[in-house]
Amino acid sequence: MIANLLIGSSIFGYAGWALYRFIQKSKQGKCAACSIQDSCSSSCSISKDKK
Repeated sequence: MIANLLIGSSIFGYAGWALYRFIQKSKQGKCAACSIQDSCSSSCSISKDKK
C-alpha cells in the first residue's frame, strides 16, 4: 500500500513539474527557450539581441 502511494505520488509529482517547466518555457517564446539558441542560425534575432 505504501509503495503504491509512493509510486503514484512520484508519477503525479513529475507530471506536475514537467507541466510547470513547459509553461515557463512557453512564456519565454520559441527561440528564448531553445537549448541551442547560441549556435542557431534561425531568424530569431530578437532573443539574441537581449543577451
